[in-house]
Amino acid sequence: MEKKKKLSLNILLNILLIVAGLLYLFPFYITLVNSMKDRAQMNASVLGLPNSFDLQYYIKAMEKMNFLGGFLNSLLIAVASIGCIVILSSMTAWMLVRTKSKLSTVMFYSFVATMIIPFQAVMMPLMQFMGLLNNNLGLPMLNHRFGLIYMYIGFGAGMAVFLYHGFIRGSIPASLEEAATIDGCSKWRTFWKIVFPMLKPTTVTVIILDIIWIWNDFLLPSLALSSKDLRTIPLSTFYFFGQFTIEWNMAMSGLILTIIPVVIFYMFAQKYIIKGVAEGALK
Repeated sequence: MEKKKKLSLNILLNILLIVAGLLYLFPFYITLVNSMKDRAQMNASVLGLPNSFDLQYYIKAMEKMNFLGGFLNSLLIAVASIGCIVILSSMTAWMLVRTKSKLSTVMFYSFVATMIIPFQAVMMPLMQFMGLLNNNLGLPMLNHRFGLIYMYIGFGAGMAVFLYHGFIRGSIPASLEEAATIDGCSKWRTFWKIVFPMLKPTTVTVIILDIIWIWNDFLLPSLALSSKDLRTIPLSTFYFFGQFTIEWNMAMSGLILTIIPVVIFYMFAQKYIIKGVAEGALK
């Protein structure tokens, strides 16, 4: 009887998981099928399959949204932001773990506190402050890639420091660093030769989570960038939604083109997520 109950429970759980998965994929299905329809087909049936699997709207969407320019802008901003987040946050977390003082504890919890502050609560004061830096000091903080990268580093550092801090504290013994110091390694060399290579699981996790966030982010680029040549991929797709008309088929095609790169990246790197979070944040 107990085996039958367990079997029935497993079957029920599997059914629920399948239903939940289908519900999760349903918006993606709607976006995909409607990206290959004309207006008449979309008005006739939003859920139905297209009459023909034609990629003409993808080609038109790429031309209208300047896909290559937006892709290069998004790629440059994401790579520069994530590279700085990984390097600066890993070094900061290492020093906070190895420095035993009240100040290091306060600084660590300050980083953690930034994770719970919603961006909407600080976006207007942030833009005003960046405007002051831009206008009075001449720093390229608005309508410039540097300013957007700088802000991404600030918003991404809290989570990265939290993950690195937990991994270093739980998985990297201080005796390794002491042995390296005895052998004549400086702090700089000890970090890059001993500590940083051991941070690979957490580093990959930070990269994956941040690239999904930065690549898909719309709000911060829409506030910081105004030039057409600096548009990221999400900003480019937004301009299919006009004030009086919406080109739904090309908008859907643009959205599919937007998510394809990050989906491909995620497929190759997903195995590191659970490992990195489990070994980092939970230790």
